[in-house]
Order: sequence, then structure tokens, then C-alpha cells
Amino acid sequence: TDTLRLALDRFAGREAARTREAEEREELFHRGPRAGGSEMGDWQRDMNEEAAMASSVGNAKGVLEDAFNQGAAILTNMAGQRERLKATQRKMRDVLSSIGLSDSLLKVIDRRQRLDAIIVYGGMLLTLLLLFLAWWYFRS
Repeated sequence: TDTLRLALDRFAGREAARTREAEEREELFHRGPRAGGSEMGDWQRDMNEEAAMASSVGNAKGVLEDAFNQGAAILTNMAGQRERLKATQRKMRDVLSSIGLSDSLLKVIDRRQRLDAIIVYGGMLLTLLLLFLAWWYFRS
């Protein structure tokens, strides 16, 4: 019943807002020219403000698209680097095996590589946490 009551309250609030908006629209359509200026000048000023807002939104959209494209390019480059590093690692293991280095040394190298990966991913998570905390702190 609480959910129904909440849904009904939300619906009633939306209907009241729609009614109020319709009344305000009617008032604006039937209102005469504003005091201190012509109706055409007011209309032109409103249109200029709308054009400035649209331009600002367009600029923001362009900046966001550029940032997205740059991020996609960075990820593509990182994927290429990963493949090159894997190939280098395979070659290094082949060389070390042919030289006759012991399996224990190869295991030490593998452990070190896993530890480095843990450090990298931990740093990424810490960075994300710090960014989230900064966002949370500055949004209020």
C-alpha cells in the first residue's frame, strides 16, 4: 500500500506541475508587450540567448567527443603495446630457456610480473577511489 500511495503522490505531483505549466503558458501567450521595451526586441533578445545556449551546448558536445576519441585512441595504442610486450616476453623466455636458466629463475620472474600487475591494478583502483572522493567532496 505504501508503494501505491507513493506512486499516487508522484502522479498527483506530476499532474499538478503539468496544470501549472499549462496555466503559465496560457498567461504568457495572452500577455501583452513588456513594459520598457517592444515585443519584437524582447523576442530577438530571447532568441539571441537561445542561440548562445545552443552554441555553448554544441561546443561542450565537441569537447566531449574529442575526449572520447582521444580515450579510444589511447586504449587502441595500449592494446598494441600489450601485444608487443607479450611477443617480447615469449622471445625472452625462449632465449632464457635456450641459455639454460633454471626454472626457479623463470618462476621468480613470473612472480615479479604478477606482483607488478597487482601494483598497477591497485594503483588504478586507488586513483579511481580518489577521483570519486574528490567528485563527491566538490559536488556538495
